[in-house]
Amino acid sequence: MNDITSPNPSAVDGGEKTDRGIKPHPTVLSAMLEILEAHRWEFKQARTYQRMVVLAIGMMCALARHTVTQGIQAIGGGERDWTAWYRLFQGKRFKEEDLTQRLFEATLQDAPQEEPYVTSVDATQIVRSSQKLPGSSWLPAVRTAIFRRGLHRAQRFVTGAWLPRIEHGFTRAIPLRFLSAFTAKAVPASDPPRKEWEAGLQFVAWIRQGLDAAGRMAQRVVVLADGAYDKAELWRGLPDRVVLIVRTAKNRVLREMPGPYSGRGRRAKYGPKAPTPTEHLQARTGWTHTPVQVRGRTIMLRWKIRGCYLRECAAACPVFLLVIGGATWQAGKRQPRRRRREPAFYLIGAVQRDGVWQLPFEPALILAWVWQRSEIEVTHRDLKAAFGVGQMQCWNRVSAILSVQWMVWLYAVMMLAGYRTWGWFGGSALPCAWWSGPRRWSFNTLWRTLRSELWVLDELRPVSPPSPTSGLNLLTRLRLLCLSARAAARA
Repeated sequence: MNDITSPNPSAVDGGEKTDRGIKPHPTVLSAMLEILEAHRWEFKQARTYQRMVVLAIGMMCALARHTVTQGIQAIGGGERDWTAWYRLFQGKRFKEEDLTQRLFEATLQDAPQEEPYVTSVDATQIVRSSQKLPGSSWLPAVRTAIFRRGLHRAQRFVTGAWLPRIEHGFTRAIPLRFLSAFTAKAVPASDPPRKEWEAGLQFVAWIRQGLDAAGRMAQRVVVLADGAYDKAELWRGLPDRVVLIVRTAKNRVLREMPGPYSGRGRRAKYGPKAPTPTEHLQARTGWTHTPVQVRGRTIMLRWKIRGCYLRECAAACPVFLLVIGGATWQAGKRQPRRRRREPAFYLIGAVQRDGVWQLPFEPALILAWVWQRSEIEVTHRDLKAAFGVGQMQCWNRVSAILSVQWMVWLYAVMMLAGYRTWGWFGGSALPCAWWSGPRRWSFNTLWRTLRSELWVLDELRPVSPPSPTSGLNLLTRLRLLCLSARAAARA
């Protein structure tokens, strides 16, 4: 198996093929339009597809809140009838599962068959203010103190994301599905209520079916998840050729594998009780130290793997226990502070080879993957704080869900276009003379580049052309306009 943590070139000349197997695009906008073109036949009419593309451009150019109205005004359609734009999200013009299916097929160009298809699942909340909005309910407020949790009105969704190949410790979580996970007490909507792990299991089954339909039956799916998905029902419902790597509790009850059958009666499902993860942490023997590259720097992890074990209520799913020890260090130069990383425990689904349960991958790869699970949290921050997901004013049982999912899909298309154009280390130069920018491009850099490439077009060209003195010229024009307004008022 190829090492997925091996570095890739940071920049590729036009016309050459990268080791991802695709041809780089000259601009991010051209890559994005190519991905959008692959979704053309998911719309019943050509004008509906064109309206969707135009609205996507409006969302990228809107400088205010990302509502349908602001998107229409950004492309100069504020004086026309808005009805057709809002009808896009009634569920009859397109379906979320059709768009995401085309997006998933587009990611296969960047996911080699020889490597596992790494995914991650996690839940997030879209804060709402209405108590009558479909899908909304009272949920724990994450913005309150952890020792005194409050409640707020919100919709709960589960993000299923794809993690491309790790390069120099960098990767991103590109969302493929944004499935609703409304509670049983939520306001009725077009989607039925379901638990968080049920939505995650639906995403995993959807990925496995998509790979099988694409002829990739031998390619395994890796799913990274936090402790909310360490459920016995999820373990029992996992499809074949899916490896779950999930964080578990420090007091998780595990059992040894049962011994060979002897005697009379029913065959035993479980063996004797195994030590808890905390007991493995306290043991001083068996530790291994491995350097792992994380976001451009190398950290030393202290870990051990124990098993094979059986989780209670999931006797047909053998697992291995990964114990990562904590660490303390000094951070900062002027005022050094003592930092600490808490220990972590993970359950890893085992695979059977030659009648023996073994680890599915090398420990170095597993350590690299579990460290990148937090990338889905970065995606949630970009979606809500930067891109304005959930700001669309769509209130009926269908549009209240579909509008949110459409914005997440648009974000994923933009991120995939940036990855195809730049990799992880390209990106456009920042308009600053004193800072060359971060090593890995951010979503704001991608968004700014897309706007710049759009504003080059005659239809979207700005009033003042970009030049080193454009700011001074614009100031002079504003002063002349003010003098003209004063003269007109006196006349």
